[in-house]
Amino acid sequence: MTTVAPALAHRETPTVQGWPLIGSLPGMAKDPAKFFVDCYRKYGPVYRLSILGNQYVTIAGVEAANFLGTREGKECLRSKEFWEGLVKEYGATRTLTGEDGEGHKELRDIMRRGYSKESIKGRYNELVQITDRVILRDWKVGESVPVVQAMQYMVVDQLGTILTGAAPLEYVKDIRTTILYILNVLVTRQRPKVLLKRPEYRKAKARVFELGHKMIEQARARVGKVKDEDKNLIDDIFEAHVKTPHIMPASDLIVTLTGPYVAGLDTVANTTAAITYTVLKHPEVKRRVLEEVDALFANGEISEDDLLKRLPALQGAIMETMRLYPIAVAQMRCATRDFVFEGHQIRKGEMVYIATSVPHFMDEYFPNADQFDIDRYAKPRAEHMQSGAYSPFGRGPHTCLGKSLAEIQIALSMARLFYKVDLELDPPGYVLKTKTAPTPGPAMDFRVRVKGYRH
Repeated sequence: MTTVAPALAHRETPTVQGWPLIGSLPGMAKDPAKFFVDCYRKYGPVYRLSILGNQYVTIAGVEAANFLGTREGKECLRSKEFWEGLVKEYGATRTLTGEDGEGHKELRDIMRRGYSKESIKGRYNELVQITDRVILRDWKVGESVPVVQAMQYMVVDQLGTILTGAAPLEYVKDIRTTILYILNVLVTRQRPKVLLKRPEYRKAKARVFELGHKMIEQARARVGKVKDEDKNLIDDIFEAHVKTPHIMPASDLIVTLTGPYVAGLDTVANTTAAITYTVLKHPEVKRRVLEEVDALFANGEISEDDLLKRLPALQGAIMETMRLYPIAVAQMRCATRDFVFEGHQIRKGEMVYIATSVPHFMDEYFPNADQFDIDRYAKPRAEHMQSGAYSPFGRGPHTCLGKSLAEIQIALSMARLFYKVDLELDPPGYVLKTKTAPTPGPAMDFRVRVKGYRH
């Protein structure tokens, strides 16, 4: 049982034995999901570790996932400290990921509609058309396609058009480079700050700021000219700046307006790339998915009613892929006060990793956890419904704001890709290699061959 209490007699918290100077960096860099699972098995739900001289306490497992949803979890942990470097790098005062409490609620309320599935209500067929355009451009018959890169361009095309009204494809590499450096150096702190002086980063950051200024001018030009029901995320953010500049000051506009690309570029691209692999790797899953998508698009235009329910095999494949290849491996917080978790004393100011993905890999919650099984999520099994067992979008007040939008975007994108294109792994027996920076996902050299167009 988790309790918040003054310092009392408590268990001695074990320490992970790491390398001199670099600590647990090698294990974290190689496979963070496996690292946290192995440590949980060896040390339990609470342990300490160091990375490049920085000290952390880790809370893990269903215990940690459930704790994030409690009042104590919300009061004892905050995210501000981990995102301060990013905020300062943008010259901003705050960002959604780095705010807690009332400030977090204020920003979340501004962006809630723009990041929700309501933002694409009535636009599913438009999303299909964007995806078709991307497929014809980037997935040509006979070619070997680098999947993560192709998905990054697809995501920016989709998010740009739907959420902001423009698809800045010429900035994709700059956005990704900027994310890579900021997350590795300023957020996870797995790389030294001297790397921010590299010309590659400085040029990419300048380009992202250039994009931000363009978006500000585009948003300013739309003020008073767009019906409320037609407003997108960018309109909502800029309107908040105009009406409540104390909540959305000018200094925060660039980091907030470019946020959809930063939030979606690697996360959605990595997830869709991993789904491409898992479906192609399992012929029976592929057969079931193709039957579903062929039925979905049989009449050309699609109905938005119960879209996900009409794709049970694909939805199962998506959920199973997100279990085995989670983006949100762990969340990072700072202790706001002394508290006791599972009998272990955690002190105010300590940096905390919250390894919510650990149960994903445990047979206790997902029998034969290493096996790819898309039927885990259907009744009566519904293994993901066990308390604290499944956390693909994180947990607690910082659960991904774009969760419902991402679910539709991913499902519709994958359904259309498999409907339109006949793909095979390249080479056919390929076993997926993964990367960890800036977020976990398939390696950039993962490729598929386009055998032909199905429809």
